[in-house]
Amino acid sequence: MQLQHLLQQLFHVKQKVVIKKIAMNPVRGFWQKLADEKILQSKALYVLAPMADVTDIAFRTMIAKYGKPDVMWTEFVSANGLCSEGREILKRDLEFADTERPIVAQLFTAEPDKMREAAKLCRELGFDGIDINMGCPDKTIEKQKAGSMMMRDWKNAQKVIRAAQEGAGDIPVSVKTRIGFNKIEFMEWLPKILECNIPVLTVHLRTRKEMSKVPAHWELMPEIVKLVRDMTGELKDGGTILIGNGDVISVKDGKEKSKTTGCDGVMVGRAVFGTPWFFNEEVFEKGKSTEERLAMLIEHTKLFEEKLGDIKSFAIMKKHYKAYVHNFDGAKELRIELMEAKNAKEIEEKVNSWLKNRIL
Repeated sequence: MQLQHLLQQLFHVKQKVVIKKIAMNPVRGFWQKLADEKILQSKALYVLAPMADVTDIAFRTMIAKYGKPDVMWTEFVSANGLCSEGREILKRDLEFADTERPIVAQLFTAEPDKMREAAKLCRELGFDGIDINMGCPDKTIEKQKAGSMMMRDWKNAQKVIRAAQEGAGDIPVSVKTRIGFNKIEFMEWLPKILECNIPVLTVHLRTRKEMSKVPAHWELMPEIVKLVRDMTGELKDGGTILIGNGDVISVKDGKEKSKTTGCDGVMVGRAVFGTPWFFNEEVFEKGKSTEERLAMLIEHTKLFEEKLGDIKSFAIMKKHYKAYVHNFDGAKELRIELMEAKNAKEIEEKVNSWLKNRIL
């Protein structure tokens, strides 16, 4: 992996790309307030990553209660599906509460017309912003030429962004992507995205090929920062907000990464599993007791059953149990029991029984 990384860096260094400054006048919406109140005051932004079957309304409700970030993202949702007869079920994936604001709906599609219609729907649903997924490596999504496949067709990627902007109207449209498909090529790819006059760009610092098999390339962020500033100008003058994604393990770690690389904030994904209090730095550093973690597990389960039990499989919760139940004596045995549960009532009974026996 180290050799592959070195070869990728060498390849990248040899590229000659002419960077042209663009005229910026993006729809910024709530991002402008965050830029004024936080970023321009040298405070990094912290945002929740969009994750399928993870960042649903149940989990986001927990995060909003115990450790709210600056911005929430929904799960990524198919724009094509939102334009189909089955849209009512998919709209449930876009359900949110005011306690989650500001909240951004993430969409994916390779069809500009579908994106325009879906963006209009998200505006009508009251979202604060829309984000376009141009980095997901899921093969089902890639077969639709969406997600990470957008990096292979920048002309259509631009059409999709502009269609989203048309449908979104007065709410901001941002993009989340990667540093390349099979190789590091952000100097060629990102300018095409920035040409579309977007207020916010989130960059996952791995290629599609790398998935999550290698450490995120935070060493490349300063160069990405320079690229964004050269093309869009300084943030105080309306330049694009740049958010980095990959391997952020705490708010403290995010602060350090933002400070040392020059990006405006960080997006956190996997590290929030089992830690709804992640973005509350003081509580995170102090930690939670086993009893507190298990109480949250029960609360989360009940929320899932209440909000999504009629449309989603209860098995989805099991990935959360693996994250909540670890690093304490008897955790493995409790996890095994929880994996056999079929509803919130059984989860609560098993947890309470385990706690009672533990105390005895």
